[in-house]
Amino acid sequence: MIPSILRPAALIARRQYVATMFQVMGHALEAISRTDDKVRKEARELPLGFIFEMTVLPAGPSLRVKHLGDGELAYLAGDVAPETINLSIRFKHIAHAFLVLSFQEQTAVAFANDRMLVNGDISYAVRMTRILNRLESFILPKVIASRAVKEYPVDLPLFEKLTGALRIYRRVALSLVKELNPL
Repeated sequence: MIPSILRPAALIARRQYVATMFQVMGHALEAISRTDDKVRKEARELPLGFIFEMTVLPAGPSLRVKHLGDGELAYLAGDVAPETINLSIRFKHIAHAFLVLSFQEQTAVAFANDRMLVNGDISYAVRMTRILNRLESFILPKVIASRAVKEYPVDLPLFEKLTGALRIYRRVALSLVKELNPL
């Protein structure tokens, strides 16, 4: 239990952590859609211009990606008008988002515990969940990824995981540097 005097600082820290994780995940979704054939295949089924959002209610941090076509996703760093969002996963509180994004609770468990809302076509939500699970399986150590995803992929050999993770992390790092130094 956090002492009452430290609660505001804990809330600020959680909010910053969630915002940072959303930013990294956005860049990582863009990277994996350019490097992994299974993710590209999943994303190809999304309509052209499809926008996916993950956010915290009421006006918390958010993550938005757009399907550019041929399975390629682009991270949208700026704001997007709410009427253009095709699928939105909304955490009801920053603490709920923190549990999921710190890998203390699986997304499926958070949904079952009524910690989030899904607005949009459920088939797209399932597809995006598979993409997010694949991403987490690549970029997280197996022991953490196994806690984060419902089922760790059996068809992900160590060499493929390591090379895929390196490609994703390299692209994420380059994207973050470009975002910080737009020239």
